[in-house]
Amino acid sequence: MPRPQSINQNHLPDALPNFRSLGVALRILLLVSGTALLAAIARAGAWRDVLPQLLGIFALVQPVLLSSLLLLFALNSLLARLGYWQGCVTVLAVVPGVTLAILQLGGDLYVPLSEPGYFSTWRDAMLSGAMAAVLLAYFRLRAQALSPAMYQARLQALQARIRPHFLFNCINSVLGVVRNDPKRAETALEDMADLFRMAMTDTGELVPLRKEIELSRQYLALERLRLGERLAVNWETGEMPADAMIPPLLLQPLLENAVYHGIEPLVDGGTIDIRLYRSGGEMHLDIRNPQHEQPVAHAGNKMALANIRERLALQFDIEANYAVEAGTDYYRVHIVMPYVKEEI
Repeated sequence: MPRPQSINQNHLPDALPNFRSLGVALRILLLVSGTALLAAIARAGAWRDVLPQLLGIFALVQPVLLSSLLLLFALNSLLARLGYWQGCVTVLAVVPGVTLAILQLGGDLYVPLSEPGYFSTWRDAMLSGAMAAVLLAYFRLRAQALSPAMYQARLQALQARIRPHFLFNCINSVLGVVRNDPKRAETALEDMADLFRMAMTDTGELVPLRKEIELSRQYLALERLRLGERLAVNWETGEMPADAMIPPLLLQPLLENAVYHGIEPLVDGGTIDIRLYRSGGEMHLDIRNPQHEQPVAHAGNKMALANIRERLALQFDIEANYAVEAGTDYYRVHIVMPYVKEEI
């Protein structure tokens, strides 16, 4: 049974930060460097002494920090399988251990002649452990603060998926063919039931991309029943990995915007181009649709796109990128996010 995997655990109150996340690493670097700067200011007798003090502190802090981040990066999968408090204990053992190792390997480098005792082995190990504890507390508080935001963003996405006009359009489309083509109407009703069931299912943080594609195909089939030959779709999934995971409720709202604000206003309709592919360690979702030369601004369109941006930021932090390109007769959304493999 596949188990969804999260690339960024910061918004989960009972999970350690993902030490393979660029956002997490940058926050740790900034917080530790800021603390080192405050320590240098506190130790300096005058402002001219701040820089020498800072360089002296960085002589130990930077090797310990970078080595700890590399080791935690390597241990991230193991830490993710441990309970939260077990993981915390592991981290609080790793960081002081790295500090002791750096001090031993550095030898005389950490015993400046001008100030004996500037570095103290056990004191510095305890300080590094205390700093690690502070960082873990920070990420836990940040997770608790972001959890309601994540929940609210997903709730808004669910509500957007069951907008009344979509339901009414589906019912009217089915009624339009029920007499002439009962079999087609029956299939449409089954697709509609599947669509709403999948939309209301709590699928977790990440879901298989193939599931989102299945849901999106059902949605487009219902819209094609209403729009007929005016709606054409071009799928390019040849370069899409079969085990890719993405946030739920992501692809279909983009297609819904493409239909309602791109295809539907055009008398002759048009083609929605969907390209899903992997490039290195990144997944790309590229959706392009035609639009009227003078598109009408829709509040619903802006709300849906803002919702997607918010969820990507909460899920992947700075590792996700959302770009919109609007031309005179086309509209394109290009999403880049980390490639996360499905765990079997």
